[in-house]
Amino acid sequence: MNFLKKQAYYRFFGPLAGQKNYLLNKVGHRVFVPQTGQKHNKKSLIIGGLWLLAWMVTACAPLSTAAATVTPINTACEGCAFQSTTSPQPSPSRSTLEGLGEGRGEVSDTPTALPTIPAATLQALLSTLAATPPSATTVPGAPAAGQTATSEPRLPPEQWQQWPIVPTATARSRQIYQQGLALGSDPHSFSKIGDCQSVTAAFFGIYDKPGAYELPNGSDPLKQTIAWFSGSYGRDSQAVRGGFNVASVLSALWADPKACQAGETPLDCEFRLHKPSIVLISMETGFEGRTAAVYEKYMRRILSYVIARGASPILATKADNFEGDQSINLTTARLAAEYDLPLWNFWRAVQSLPDHGMDITRPDKFHISVEAWNVRSFTGLQALDSVWRGVQ
Repeated sequence: MNFLKKQAYYRFFGPLAGQKNYLLNKVGHRVFVPQTGQKHNKKSLIIGGLWLLAWMVTACAPLSTAAATVTPINTACEGCAFQSTTSPQPSPSRSTLEGLGEGRGEVSDTPTALPTIPAATLQALLSTLAATPPSATTVPGAPAAGQTATSEPRLPPEQWQQWPIVPTATARSRQIYQQGLALGSDPHSFSKIGDCQSVTAAFFGIYDKPGAYELPNGSDPLKQTIAWFSGSYGRDSQAVRGGFNVASVLSALWADPKACQAGETPLDCEFRLHKPSIVLISMETGFEGRTAAVYEKYMRRILSYVIARGASPILATKADNFEGDQSINLTTARLAAEYDLPLWNFWRAVQSLPDHGMDITRPDKFHISVEAWNVRSFTGLQALDSVWRGVQ
């Protein structure tokens, strides 16, 4: 096996076995694990890589028809606010889903009737949860060096569960946005950074399909926001993929070679291609053993990258408690307070849904239900609308 073949070999299997642990030797003779310095033979690397690949596919892939009692997001709605009363959209073909990649889709190829949330029900649910923000009794602690104090009084991060669902723009987010415009960011573009719960087919994509969704009464401002960012909802972000985590988007090993330039990370690629002025960040769902400390380490790098390029971040909580102690959501709230950034509290939005928005027909403990997908796209749109209007 010559050097180029080895490079391709390790480029594929290295990330699957934990991309940060494997480095290709310049001469192309061996793979090292920096923590221990031990060599790994090719057979062990192949077996480990294939095992992890199989795990990733099953983690984000839908269950079989026989096993599922609730159909995953599919043709008619694809994660929309709720299903339109007009004729359903045609079923997407396999070719239209190829961009999602193996094991990344929350989409079924078989058109079936979906349980959906009527407009009146969704509107009542959201107004009940979001109408009254928590009392402003405490401002979070001192920010890191070089950052401003939290501009909007809110409860401390330890009480993140009481934070409002829909955030408002902060002084810091307005500053970042204006700096971005000066740097050349596109005011009509937003991007997503996320895992399989942020793929276009399940989250936001419906809003680039006129007539395929329906909004509650009094949603004219949201219609304006949909029109303003037209084209951003339905495109596939280079920083979103099934199996992504906070480390993946910072590694060139995970960049799509068909869209990205040599040496680009998924983040580099997405910013070059789309020049976003606002970025929704919703990461770290369903990775056993990944601690909140590791999540925080890489999330800080993501935030530094996004802010330096003048895109105003919106952080998000997640519906699941895969880690068992809600430490990921707590860490996200702490980062939002420290960096003075808006936080979209998706966790709170699904608490009134059956099983708190979780799909109990699936054993993985992090996939959400169809009802939760509907709420996710709609409250995400509300968050985008609120922050966009606030940074002007």
